[in-house]
Amino acid sequence: MTHFSLPRGTDGQWYRTRRLSDDITLIDEPGIKPFYRCNIWHVRGRERDLVVDFGLGAVPLRRQVALLAEREITAIASHCHFDHIGAAHEFECCHVHSAEASILAAPDNQRTLANLFLNDEMFDVLPPAPYTHTGYRITSPAKIAEVEDGDVIDLGNRSFTVLHTPGHSPGGLSLWESRTGTLISGDVIYDGELIEDAYHSDLDDYTSSLRRLRELPIRTVHGGHFPSFSGKHLRALIDQWLRAHQR
Repeated sequence: MTHFSLPRGTDGQWYRTRRLSDDITLIDEPGIKPFYRCNIWHVRGRERDLVVDFGLGAVPLRRQVALLAEREITAIASHCHFDHIGAAHEFECCHVHSAEASILAAPDNQRTLANLFLNDEMFDVLPPAPYTHTGYRITSPAKIAEVEDGDVIDLGNRSFTVLHTPGHSPGGLSLWESRTGTLISGDVIYDGELIEDAYHSDLDDYTSSLRRLRELPIRTVHGGHFPSFSGKHLRALIDQWLRAHQR
């Protein structure tokens, strides 16, 4: 493993928030390089808020991001890789697809891919001390609730339908709001290099999930990594992937 001499960040500057349109806010960790940097999505609802994914968890998320301490929150993990579930335990209950509930209940560094990716090359700025790569551990949430395809997340004035979109991982989830044409896609699709060769990835599942998404009237995609993009670009990305894989 290559080692670099990297600066340390501070707790108060570890997270960044950027409010997008339609009461959706992006929370991320700018000290992490873009390829590895998880998008944490916050959606404001009338009765409760929604948070999808939780980042690395090296710095307490809810203590540093005031937006996450204001109201009741429904917390959902799009899948159970380490860069998406690090701070999941900070929420009273974390929802996850049944296919990955066992990983969230016992999130070891092997099954969450931390052993594979967590090193200096992932960072521009390291988390503040006493963080170390070798000491990194994910805490399981106190309560885990399983969700399935077709379940509805009701925020009072808006609702998202759970789509089971495996391929990147067996329990991959996307959230679809038909009224606004908004998709929160996790890691099954984003505007960057996709990871399709993890130990539990499946190309047949990937194909089925992408074909399913292509048929939806999606206007905006908020992916698990990289900037958001249009439904038109989504369909172009899917077509490119299907051609490359001859599917």
